Order: sequence, then structure tokens, then C-alpha cells
Amino acid sequence: MIEIPKFLYGTAWKEERTEKLVKLALAEGFRGIDTANQRRHYYEAGVGAAIRGFPREEVFLQTKFTYVEGQDARLPYDPAADYTTQVRQSFEKSLVHLGTDSIDSYILHGPRTRRGLSKGDEEVWRAMEALQREGRTRMIGISNVTAEQLDTLCKFAEVKPAFVQNRCFARMGWDRETRAVCRREGVTYQGFSLLTANVNELQSATMGRIAAKYRVNPTRVVFAFALQVGMVCLTGTSDPEHMRDDLAAVDLALEPDEIRAIETISSDV
Repeated sequence: MIEIPKFLYGTAWKEERTEKLVKLALAEGFRGIDTANQRRHYYEAGVGAAIRGFPREEVFLQTKFTYVEGQDARLPYDPAADYTTQVRQSFEKSLVHLGTDSIDSYILHGPRTRRGLSKGDEEVWRAMEALQREGRTRMIGISNVTAEQLDTLCKFAEVKPAFVQNRCFARMGWDRETRAVCRREGVTYQGFSLLTANVNELQSATMGRIAAKYRVNPTRVVFAFALQVGMVCLTGTSDPEHMRDDLAAVDLALEPDEIRAIETISSDV
């Protein structure tokens, strides 16, 4: 059984390049792959083609259930069916796309509403819990969620989320409130858009000073920071040199005062 990797390779918006880039990511050392059964932004079958022939026990596979509002016309389920059926149909197609009989992590792509959780969210979560109990997915989680929504979910869940996957903005304290709920509830936080959401912060004096001290680029500093505060990092770079540089962040140990400076870096921009 593969451990939870420190990095996940994100496969959104790669279309026909998905298979090639996932193969490249695996060759460069990634052992976690993130995708979704949402043809609008992901090509899940391309991930399956890329990992075919690669030892299944060496790859951590994470995919998602996406509501119809987040899909295009290429739906992986019957939109007229109840949510439990939609989850089951989407999951079964994910197994086919990925060429596997189980998933390591199954994620609800996001709640149906911006605030609170709907009855639909509760039904979807119960269906995901059932998949986890059946041993078809090792873990379940949720993405694009607020701290309040995560708190509500943890209160009604029979199987608490193993993961939260959120876009992580420095100007919002790197999603400080949601990460606080994660720490309290024992949930692992997965951060995405760590670079693209924080372009100004990467160019700040603070980041430049820390990067110069260690003779690395600011992107490696950001990933090292994220790892040291307990995040799993997502990156979707298509450049093999950047892949290697991102993974090298595991070997960069920042000082406590540097961690504190990066936590509040938005005030430096």
C-alpha cells in the first residue's frame, strides 16, 4: 500500500497531453496523481493510459465526483438519477478510465452551494462513505470548501474526510482558517495553485531574501514552506526541470522565523 505522497501531480487542463505528461511526471519521481471524472477540465482516461503497466501499488491515485453544474455535455452519469446513483456511476467509470479496481482517494469536487452544505452534499457524502466502507476507495475527501463547510461536514460525517483540497492564497493566510479546522479534525490539507495564485508574493522581498539565502528559486521555497506546515502539494507543471525542482523542496528545511515570515507574506507585497 503506497503512502500518501508529499506531492500530487495535477492533471487539469492537459487534454490530449495528459498521457504524455503523466508518464513524464512518473519518470521524474512523482508517485501521486490527481484527476477527476470531469471531462470539462480533465482527461481521466489519459491518466489511466499513462499508468498502464506501471505497478499499481506504487501510484497513489486520487479522483473526484463532480456535480452536473461543473460538467459539460460529456457526463459520467445519468443526471436524472439520484445523487447516490450518480456517485456510483461516476465511480465505476473512473475505475474503467483508470484501469484499476480501487482508488486511493475519492474527493467531492466541491459543495453545491457557496455557503453551508445542501441535502445533496449529505447524500453524496453518504454514498462516498459507503464506497470507503466497501474498500473500493481507501480514503474520501472534499475540495473547494470553506472552513465553515468543513466544520459542518466533520460534524455529520460518519467517515470524516481524510483530505481537503483547496486553492491556497497567501493573501488569505494560505487558507489559514480551513487549515485550522483540518488540524483540529486530523484532516490532511492539499494545497493547489500555490504558485499561480501567489505570483506577487513569489516576487516579494521576503521571498527573494529567503531564496537567495538557500540559492534556490522562490518556487522551491513556497513548496518547502507548504510541506513544513503540513500540506500535500499539488503541481501541474509540464516542464521536467520544474518537476525535478518542485520535488527537491522536500530537502529544503526552512527556519522557524522564515516559516512565520511566509505565513504573513501578503503584507510584504
